[in-house]
Amino acid sequence: MEYKLKFSCYNERSILIEWPSLIDTNILKSILNFKKIIQSHYVKQSVEIINAFNSILIIYDYTIDNINDEILRLKSLKINEIDIEDLKPNLWEIPVCYGNDFGVDLDDFSSKKDLSKREVIDLHSKVNYTIYFIGFLPGFLYLGGLDKKLNLDRKSTPNLYVEKGSVGIGGNQTGIYPQDSPGGWHIIGKTPIELFNPKTNPPSIFSSGDLIRFKPISKSEYLEIEHQIDVGRFVLKPTLNA
Repeated sequence: MEYKLKFSCYNERSILIEWPSLIDTNILKSILNFKKIIQSHYVKQSVEIINAFNSILIIYDYTIDNINDEILRLKSLKINEIDIEDLKPNLWEIPVCYGNDFGVDLDDFSSKKDLSKREVIDLHSKVNYTIYFIGFLPGFLYLGGLDKKLNLDRKSTPNLYVEKGSVGIGGNQTGIYPQDSPGGWHIIGKTPIELFNPKTNPPSIFSSGDLIRFKPISKSEYLEIEHQIDVGRFVLKPTLNA
């Protein structure tokens, strides 16, 4: 599908390319495909390319002498674009202990949505979520695919402290806090999985276009996985690459 794109100067060293303002897997495919083409074109130059829901930001390691010429060059790449390859996403199964001591907002969330806790857990864990991009906090996964029955506005007063690994819902999105931080999402569970480790290469094993599925586990299973991670015996592996 062809999309009308907007190319603009972001600053003296950056160019922003924008797609229609929608959360859509076809737009994501278009973004990731064009990102690969740009990376291939600039293989001899140092540029950083950051993608979000509906955009690509190209950051050059030098001041762009002529923004218009550079934008025309990028537009030419787009006009002559070919599909490099279809997305071949990894599917990552993330263990989550819902409720108990970990999902501190699950009772309140269930009440506000007029659903039982079991219904919330089932709805939240039955689908594959698409990772659109990674940001906000290092390792924070922006996921699409939340069931509309679970949509709930963020808290009017954010919590000053949310524990690393907390799984929350905010608006029409769900996500995992990769580190301790303030946050205004409704916390319904927690995972022992490390989403971001600056000491490893790469620091995050996830990529835009990958799929996430949440697997409900008990508190004892949570503690066992946590122990295995601590002693270096647990490695999260994808369950699908197709």
